[in-house]
Amino acid sequence: MNSQQEFKPHGEGYLFDHLGMTFSFDPSGVATGLLSLERHHFSWEGRIHAGTLFALADSCAGFGCLKSLPEGATGFATLEAKTNFVATTDGGTIKAVATPKHLGRSTQMWDVEIISEKDQKTLAWFRCTQSILWPKPTI
Repeated sequence: MNSQQEFKPHGEGYLFDHLGMTFSFDPSGVATGLLSLERHHFSWEGRIHAGTLFALADSCAGFGCLKSLPEGATGFATLEAKTNFVATTDGGTIKAVATPKHLGRSTQMWDVEIISEKDQKTLAWFRCTQSILWPKPTI
């Protein structure tokens, strides 16, 4: 089963599905997200909307986190996220590459680079910290 098929039950009908994002996960622990840009991904000024870049980066890091959860964990939640927007693009496909920097029992930290596939230009850098969720103890 490929990564996209595994992720479908978690994503179908949600933001990343609506925006057209697809994800894959490399055995080395790197998550990749792709997005073919359409008109609704841009601002009225013709530049890619910052929210599009943030949503792709956060979703890609989330996909990586989901695939890297410790055994017994029930999920995760983003605790903190920071984005540096450094360039824009006018179309084509953009790629997010999420690399784990810390995979702990209670938190994970991910760095994401978003690249324009058209010219290989970096559009944004993103870093987030994820809180790992565990079942509540029963009394």
